Amino acid sequence: MPRPTAAQYAYGSATVVFSAVALLLLTGATGPAAVAVVGTLALGLGLAVAVAAPARRAAAARRRPAAESSAPAPAARAGEIAPRMPAPRAEARVGGHSLRR
Repeated sequence: MPRPTAAQYAYGSATVVFSAVALLLLTGATGPAAVAVVGTLALGLGLAVAVAAPARRAAAARRRPAAESSAPAPAARAGEIAPRMPAPRAEARVGGHSLRR
């Protein structure tokens, strides 16, 4: 499992604090059992927000290239086929050290 990012910690913590305060004010909970239930709900909501943060960003990143690729190539005209770029070869990579050889 990957480590949480700083944004996930921030979103999750803010959600826990604000939702706990809001639930305590809305429900008027004063007993220990009611406060424990509100705290558990707030923690669950904060965890859900923290887990959903990177999923939203990944979904947006997946949608973005699809929208860009649907646009026609600038050099392509009606009835004309745009030239293709050759795929890069493995030996044509920029020089750099690698642990795999």
